[in-house]
Amino acid sequence: MNILLTSVGRRVELLKAFRESIYQPKIITADSKRNAPASFLADTAELVPKINDPNYIDSLLDICDRHRIDLLIPLIDPELPLLSLHQQQFRDRGVTVLVSSSATNAICHSKKKTSLFFKQIGVKSPRIYELNEITDLDFPLIIKPDTGSSSVGVCNVKDRVELNFLINYVENPIVQQLIVGEEYTIDVLVDFQGKVISIVPRLRIETRSGEISKGITVKNPALIAAAKQVVESLPGVIGCITVQCFLQSDGEIIFLEINPRFGGGYPLAHRAGADFPSWLIQSLIGGIPNIAIDEWEDGLTMLRYDNAIFIKADEMSFALKN
Repeated sequence: MNILLTSVGRRVELLKAFRESIYQPKIITADSKRNAPASFLADTAELVPKINDPNYIDSLLDICDRHRIDLLIPLIDPELPLLSLHQQQFRDRGVTVLVSSSATNAICHSKKKTSLFFKQIGVKSPRIYELNEITDLDFPLIIKPDTGSSSVGVCNVKDRVELNFLINYVENPIVQQLIVGEEYTIDVLVDFQGKVISIVPRLRIETRSGEISKGITVKNPALIAAAKQVVESLPGVIGCITVQCFLQSDGEIIFLEINPRFGGGYPLAHRAGADFPSWLIQSLIGGIPNIAIDEWEDGLTMLRYDNAIFIKADEMSFALKN
């Protein structure tokens, strides 16, 4: 089993999770930066153009041919719509791309479309305001890019003065109701037959640059059921789907967004026993994982800290050529 992780960046823990799976796949990585940390832990690392380069897809196809890739797993939001449009080219080479349908990626890429989707399936989400609807009683609010990710450009707005400034500063902005409560990221695994097989809610205790740095697994049946409803309502969904929501003090669940890819905090779910890499590979080769939807450790806490990879000059020169 040969697996290609694209836009691998700093996803060292995720790479290790796939390598440690019961199938022990060979891991090939692709990134546009020569110094991407996870590249130096791969069996083979490849340099590729940036995602917006017209040769990006051809470069991935070439890597798949040379390394006989079985499964390609994209790891950042911008490449998901692109790869969903080119799935057939990879299928023709015997490569499965772990990407949901173009329809699902369109829903998840735009926060306005995500909000409309939540409304259509009957779950609560924050109100999105038109500028002429906002009154002084609505503050504080949140302003963010409609198609942003990793919390880039997300700002709290406490009054109209800040709003008037930020509306011209944030790219393609939306203004959203500010929600309070316990914030959760929920990892949901959908197999290659479209069946939800595992759901792991993670309470976000602390975040850094939009990614969880401290968190704890919480076996909350209401969160599990609500996340299952959301994901099963998406068209043509497969793989790891990351759902974000708030649990309010009265038990109400308010959904924020969906990312149809592995989230940065997935290693917590993995360490708790939710072995998504092994279950994905088992599903890919025709098996049916015999697991309960909540078969993982409750109350496991993750406290992240910075670590480093040290590369000598000769290793830096040749690591991406092997």
